[in-house]
Amino acid sequence: MPEPADRGAARRAGLAARLHRRPARARPLCRDHPRRARATRARRRTCAALRPGDGAPTAQWSRSGVPETVGLTLVDVREVSKPQYGSEPVHWRLLTTHCVATEVEERKIVDLYRSRWTIEEFFRTLKTAGFDIEAADIGDPHAMINFVAAATIAAVTIKQLVQARDGNTDQRLGDAFEPNDRPILEAVSAKLEGKTERQRNPHPKGSLAFAAWVIARLGGWTGYYGKPGPKVMRIGLAEFWAIKYGANLGLRNV
Repeated sequence: MPEPADRGAARRAGLAARLHRRPARARPLCRDHPRRARATRARRRTCAALRPGDGAPTAQWSRSGVPETVGLTLVDVREVSKPQYGSEPVHWRLLTTHCVATEVEERKIVDLYRSRWTIEEFFRTLKTAGFDIEAADIGDPHAMINFVAAATIAAVTIKQLVQARDGNTDQRLGDAFEPNDRPILEAVSAKLEGKTERQRNPHPKGSLAFAAWVIARLGGWTGYYGKPGPKVMRIGLAEFWAIKYGANLGLRNV
């Protein structure tokens, strides 16, 4: 797995490198990310070796079987198009032990690093941006395990909703919801829709994007400003579960 690398640190480590420029290409910067592809330019630095710094215990390394040198490649990715939403241009320095000799292999390294962001965003949803499990005041270890397990399942659903919110993925409703949730989601969507175009659900029924619009509206998103994130989706999902419970409750045996 590639790791971010500081160019100065690489230079101080005595890396011999040659630079290969590539033309700018439009690539998505995060797997299944709702933003459209943005133009980036990848540059490859083939590093001869990484040696221990001055005073490193090389003899101890040899005894432990750790090699004295490791062949590395630094893939430098810069965004050349102007980002939307006022965000900073992307600049990634990816240091890897994988062989990178072609443009296809460069893209593979970028894809590996993009995949890491899905994991990071999931943990963010599980913690500060969603369920804040670290603040849970639960003394019983078994109860804490059950709580984290339940929060993990819900966090996966929330992550799916955030990814699907713009309709840029081909995720279906069944990826995150049960079949009998569809009529409830469609009924709630009809209730939430307004008279203007921006107040209507723009996504096809049966898609996860359709459900994401409903959940976001239930979570407080107006449909006009910004994009709904994990917190909005968490609130909306809790609201939907309450609506589903009421819809399935009935008045039998009362």
